[in-house]
Amino acid sequence: MPQGTEAKPAEPSVVRGNEALLSRFAFDDTQDLEDARRGFLGTAADSVVKDADGRAVWDLGAYGFLDGECPATANPSLWRQSRLCSDHGLFQVTEGVYQVRGFDLSNMTIVEGDRGVLVIDPLISSETAAAGLALYRGHRGDRPVSAVLYTHSHVDHFGGVRGVVTDADVAGGVLVLAPQGFLEHAVSENVYAGTAMGRRAAYMYGAALPKGERGQIGAGLGQTTSTGTVGLIPPTTYITRTGQTETVDGIRMVFQLTPGTEAPAELNIHFPDHAALCMAENATHNLHNLLTLRGAQVRDPRVWARYLTEAIDLFTASSDVAFASHHWPVWGRERMVEFLSQQRDVYAYLHDQTLRMLNQGLTGSEIAELMELPPTLERAWHTHGYYGSVSHNTKAVYQRYMGWFDGNPAHLWEHPPAEAAQRYVEFMGGAEEVLRRARQSYADGDFRWVVQVVNHVVFADPDNAEARGLQADALEQLGYGSENGTWRNFYLMGAHELRHGPVGTPTVTAAPDLLAALTLEQLFDALAIRVDGPGSWGADIAVRWNITTGDPVTMRLRNGVLTSVTGTGPAADADPDVEITLTEADLRAVLLGAVPPTDLTARDDVEISGDLAKLTELLGHLGTPDPDFTIVTP
Repeated sequence: MPQGTEAKPAEPSVVRGNEALLSRFAFDDTQDLEDARRGFLGTAADSVVKDADGRAVWDLGAYGFLDGECPATANPSLWRQSRLCSDHGLFQVTEGVYQVRGFDLSNMTIVEGDRGVLVIDPLISSETAAAGLALYRGHRGDRPVSAVLYTHSHVDHFGGVRGVVTDADVAGGVLVLAPQGFLEHAVSENVYAGTAMGRRAAYMYGAALPKGERGQIGAGLGQTTSTGTVGLIPPTTYITRTGQTETVDGIRMVFQLTPGTEAPAELNIHFPDHAALCMAENATHNLHNLLTLRGAQVRDPRVWARYLTEAIDLFTASSDVAFASHHWPVWGRERMVEFLSQQRDVYAYLHDQTLRMLNQGLTGSEIAELMELPPTLERAWHTHGYYGSVSHNTKAVYQRYMGWFDGNPAHLWEHPPAEAAQRYVEFMGGAEEVLRRARQSYADGDFRWVVQVVNHVVFADPDNAEARGLQADALEQLGYGSENGTWRNFYLMGAHELRHGPVGTPTVTAAPDLLAALTLEQLFDALAIRVDGPGSWGADIAVRWNITTGDPVTMRLRNGVLTSVTGTGPAADADPDVEITLTEADLRAVLLGAVPPTDLTARDDVEISGDLAKLTELLGHLGTPDPDFTIVTP
C-alpha cells in the first residue's frame, strides 16, 4: 500500500457503511432545511473576515462545496448537518429578534430595544463579532449596543465582545449580564488547563485541516472555530436565581439558571414580550457533550434533564419560538415541547442506562458498545451524535460516578503508552510482523483494530515511516465513516500530523483579557500549577506581598509546592526572605512576567526589604506550558 502524504479515497467498507445510512434515516425530511433558512435577510458581501494585520480569521465561503452531493469520503448524516450549519447571514427569528449565523462556531443573537440592541453571545473573535454586527446594522439600521449578555462561560459565547462594545462603552453605562459564577469558570477553564485543552481543541475542531470532501467539513455544533482576537469584558450584572427578571432598554427578560448542564455557569432566557425562549446551549440540534474531547469537567446529565423539564414547565406555554446559541430555531409550541422533551429524554436515558449497566458490573467501554437509543430518539435528527456521541457520553457518565479505574486490578498500574508499546510489539513478533497483520486487517476493513494495534508500533518507534503511514490511512478511513464531526476531525487531524508533523494550536485560550480577569487567588493558583516540582524539592523561599489596597499575601515554595496565604495568621511565614510593598497592578505585572523583578528597584512607589534575588529564584522554578505537545506520537 502506498505511504504518501496525500489524503486517500474511501475504502469499499467505508463506502458501504455510508451508503447504508441513506436507507436507515429520513433524508427526505426537509423540516430542518426550511427552519435553517427561514427569515434569511442577507449575508456579507465580503466572504473573508480579516484581523488588523490582514490575516483571514474566518471564511464564509469555505464550505461552499457542501452544496454538492455527499461524497464517499463523508458520512451522509454529518454532511447533511454540516450543510445546515454552513448557511450564513442575518436571520429574523421573530419580530425584534435576529441571529447572525455561520459567522463563527456559535450564533450571535440581537434583540431590539427601545433605543438600541441587546447582543447575546458575541462569538469567539472580535473580528467575526464586528462583522456580524455590521451585517445586522446594514439591514436594520445603526442602532447602538445597549447591553451584552453572556449565556454561559465558554469562549465561543464571550470571546468576541470587544467587536461589539468597548471598555468605554461599559464605563458609560452599557450593561454586561451573565449567570452567577461566569467569570470564575470562564477564566479558570482557559488558564488552569488551557494549554492542554487548546491543543486538543485543534484536533476537535480541525481548524488547521483543509476544508473539503477529504478534509474538514464541520464540527457538528457549527463548522469550526474562528482564529481571531479573543477578549473578555467582565460582567456588570449577575443573574443569581431562576425567576429573576431584568428589563434592559425596554427588553423584558425572565431568567432560568442552569448550572452544571452544558457549562458550570449557564442560563436560559425567556422574552415574554416576544414570546421567545433562548435555550443558550442546553438544547441544540445535536446530542451535546457530557465530556468534550478537548477536555473539561464532566457535565451532569441528570440535572441537565431536570432543567429541560423545568424550562418546558416555565416557558413553553407562553412561547412561540425557541432558539439557541448554535443551529436554527424551532417554531410552534407543540414542536417546541417535543423538541425540548426529546432533548431531555436523551440525556436522562444515557444517564440512567449507564448507571443501570455499571451497577451490573459493566465498565465504561463495555457500556458504550451496548448502549443504543430508543427508536424514537434515534430517528430524531436533533439527537444524533454530531458533536457529543452516545459512545463517549456514556463513558463520561461512567467517569463521573466511577472515575478512571474500571475495577480490574490488571489496569491499576499499567505501563505508560510508550513503554507498554515496546513490550507489545516485542510480544507480537516485532514491528514488521505487526504491520504485516495490520495491513491484512486494513484490507478487511477493520480500521478500528488497525488503529489500535499500529498505535503500539508508532509509540514503540515513532520514526517508523511505514507504521506512521498505515496509522494515518486507517485513521482517515475512520474519519470518512464518522457521523460525529469532532470524531472526524480528531481522526483526520491525527492522520494529518502523522504525515506532516504537528500543527500546534491555532487559537489562543489564555488571552490577555482572560489573564487580567483572574482573581488574585486564581492567579496564585495558576502559578502553582506551573511549578517544576522535582526541580524545586530543595527550595525553601518565602515572599510577602504587601498590597497597597488589600491584605498581604505570602507566597512560599517548599517541598515542591507553591502556597499562597492571605493575611498574617499562623499559616503565613513570619520571616519572609523578601517583603515587597506595591500596587495590585504592579504585582500582577510581575507575576505574569510583564515586569522583571529587578525593575521594581527603580520604582519610587515600591518598597523592598530583604533579598530580592529570592523572588527571581522562586520565579525561576516556574515552567512554561507547551502548546505544541505531541498527541499521536510519544
